[in-house]
Amino acid sequence: MAKLTLLVNKQKKEIDVDPNMPLLWALRDYLGLTGTKFSCGIAQCGACTVLMDGEPMRACVIPTSLAEGKELITIEGLSENNDHPVQKAFIQEQVPQCGFCQSGQIMSVAALLDKHPSPSDEEIHLAMDSVLCRCGTYPRIKKAIKTASTL
Repeated sequence: MAKLTLLVNKQKKEIDVDPNMPLLWALRDYLGLTGTKFSCGIAQCGACTVLMDGEPMRACVIPTSLAEGKELITIEGLSENNDHPVQKAFIQEQVPQCGFCQSGQIMSVAALLDKHPSPSDEEIHLAMDSVLCRCGTYPRIKKAIKTASTL
């Protein structure tokens, strides 16, 4: 066990965990941030995506110790009132179906739009190709990305 200090959603949090514990479990079990979801556990689906220094990262495979000294943003920290442009666009375009992948989708889109405010179809495809949606709402996700880029 080790005492680690994490900067999560603009707040410093100190936790005592195994430094090799996946960040996902530190966020969920130690910090109570359950919006980040577990699905595959091997960084293949994207449900556990968080932003680390602005980059989308799969929290299920990142050791918690590697997050120390980095700025982490989870779905809970993206906005205070669900008023981030991506969240608003997902609601407007009725993207959620089961909702399981939504936090990973939203975090990935937020990172994409930070780098490419008006992304091309190819940029959308490259950024979102590995974030899986079990319900197949990909056309609505793409439409929401285009909408969010105008908000």
